[in-house]
Amino acid sequence: MRGRVLVVDDERGQREILKTILEADGYDVGAASGGLEAVAAMQKTGFDLVVTDLKMPGMNGVELLLNILVESPSTSVVIITAHGTIDSAVEAIRRGAFDYLTKPLDREKLLIVAKKAVEKSRLLNENKQLREQLEERFRPEGIIGNDSRMREIFRMIKKVSGSSATVLIYGESGTGKELIAKALHYASPRSHNPFMAINCAAIPETLLETELFGYEKGAFTGAYAKNTGLFEAADNGTILLDEIADMTMSLQSKLLRVIQEKEIRRVGGNRNIKVNVRIIAATNKDLHTEIKNNRFREDLFYRLNVVSFKLPPLRDRRADIPELTACFIKRSNESFGRNIKGVSDETMNILMNYNWPGNVRQLESVIERAVLLSEGGLIEVDGLPMEITTKPITLGKIDFELPEDGISFEEFEKELIVKAMSKANGVLGRAAAILGMSYRTLQYRLNKFDIAKESFSAPKGLNIKPKSLSEEE
Repeated sequence: MRGRVLVVDDERGQREILKTILEADGYDVGAASGGLEAVAAMQKTGFDLVVTDLKMPGMNGVELLLNILVESPSTSVVIITAHGTIDSAVEAIRRGAFDYLTKPLDREKLLIVAKKAVEKSRLLNENKQLREQLEERFRPEGIIGNDSRMREIFRMIKKVSGSSATVLIYGESGTGKELIAKALHYASPRSHNPFMAINCAAIPETLLETELFGYEKGAFTGAYAKNTGLFEAADNGTILLDEIADMTMSLQSKLLRVIQEKEIRRVGGNRNIKVNVRIIAATNKDLHTEIKNNRFREDLFYRLNVVSFKLPPLRDRRADIPELTACFIKRSNESFGRNIKGVSDETMNILMNYNWPGNVRQLESVIERAVLLSEGGLIEVDGLPMEITTKPITLGKIDFELPEDGISFEEFEKELIVKAMSKANGVLGRAAAILGMSYRTLQYRLNKFDIAKESFSAPKGLNIKPKSLSEEE
């Protein structure tokens, strides 16, 4: 089916001709004898295109057009008119019609216009659906976070999203600063306008200035045409300035002017351009320390710090790990066409006890890899990367006494494994991390020494004591 079309005409013969032509070209076609009947049909069924006569008793074509623009703005409308009323058809286009056709109708022109009109309608529908998906994904209720600090952040998002106040987001790399910025944007009245993000640490100063403010033709060598910057592109929307602490002092002063005057000047330009942009800044640095060391403007800090959020690292919100893991598994299943059901208990134990220096971003990467490589229905420990499952131990961390009658290396290795299994309560993944070996290597050693997984109480003998391994490591 090429699309759904509604033909509206008070003349039955004309309706049938249009219906026949469009159906022969693959369209699903409905028919209505007037504007009121067309409105009722559209309330029952969605149409990509309405082809309507201009002159009809009751509700005419223009009145039907205005109704459609309100009730179904993504539906295209084509007006059919006689030569004597072309001016009325042109006025209809000015008010929102896609195109007009004159009588007598030309079959080929009708099909060309119908094809373009349906394509436009479907594109508008797709854009609407994508926008709704974005709003759904980034709404505060959709972000995982049962930690009390995260719940407070969600509460604050709802309170301040309706304003245009600048926001400053603190957090380590990978904690979700851009996610919170998007939640602020899509919960605001600006949600239908652009959201732009730029990493200030990733772009040299000269390029960053042109990226933010744009430039005029001839502003520098290679500037062959005028270029619009992100502030202009984000007009009436939101811009996220990530890693704001890495912006140079000279650019900070220009940003301060943007906030104060709500206007920018392109590089090489001589006029100011008004912009209406909400600014959200993010950083993983302590701006008070940066100010003290003369690396960040104090006046800019106070302009940005109208509302601030501090995102906790993942190691401080471990209770969210199971739900985050389930979310990332679902997302990875959809991306890779897999059907992973979840993670094993031992795998979850490792995920819960790992320190996550890369925070949520690192967890997502680990789960994506595991979903892609796992062979069974669950993610097992051997599906995790080595840096997650192993924790190297140096001899300086071990204090032990040798028996007077000596001990063989194999006996020492066996007792060390038993000690680790006891400390890990029989959890192989945890014991492997303590010993600094892979999960599979530990399984091999257990079989080699005939150590049952359930037998993990430490025997008397060697006094082997890990000094600095904490439960957090």
